[in-house]
Amino acid sequence: TPGIHKAKNRLGEYMIRSVNKALHDVDVIVWLVEADEHIGPTDKDIAERLSGMHVPVILVINKIDRVTRNELFEITDKYGKMCDYAELVPVSALKEENLDELIRQIFKYLPYGIPFYDEDTVTDQPIRQITAELIREKALKCLDDEIPHGIAVTVDKMDFEKPVVRVDATIICERESHKGMIIGKQGQMLKKIGSAARYEIERLVERQINLKLWVRVKKDWRDSDVLLKNFGYDRKSLEE
Repeated sequence: TPGIHKAKNRLGEYMIRSVNKALHDVDVIVWLVEADEHIGPTDKDIAERLSGMHVPVILVINKIDRVTRNELFEITDKYGKMCDYAELVPVSALKEENLDELIRQIFKYLPYGIPFYDEDTVTDQPIRQITAELIREKALKCLDDEIPHGIAVTVDKMDFEKPVVRVDATIICERESHKGMIIGKQGQMLKKIGSAARYEIERLVERQINLKLWVRVKKDWRDSDVLLKNFGYDRKSLEE
């Protein structure tokens, strides 16, 4: 789920609803913070909110490789006074430090039960949705987060009838200037996005892919309920 934040548009409201729904249907909460960042009002609001939850909260302090031992003790003490955590685990994801301990602590609070899915089931999302997310992921990575959350992807066609699977997809952005950035000089950026996404999609479906990408501008799509629903963000799906 997305992180807790102050919503600035309808998409943000959808993301917050997603968080709220998830918080009431989990066995353990993992709150991830960064050791080299200042504790702000949002962090205090989150801590207050988590204090009222009736599930164990694990505080994970990441990027400990960027601070000294004394600074880590100081940040740990400050966060420790904000909420009653079940566990507090300092880690460095970059250097893979203490990650095994984090996994062990998470598993400690997960109850045993009957599996909801078969062992070989890795997701309950349809292939089209995963394909769209892969394209969006590669776009954001190639663009170096220059257009954060400002793009969506729709898969217009996915044809498995021929040996080479045809995939037609559209990258949606909010501004003409964003469109130019996504396409790039002589189409080089769009080609880069397509190549990276094609590789991942071929791994997903285990078939050769013919991927065609288009870029279209939909002004203020993040504030349109109709467009959000078309792009897979249906607010009604989050209602109890």
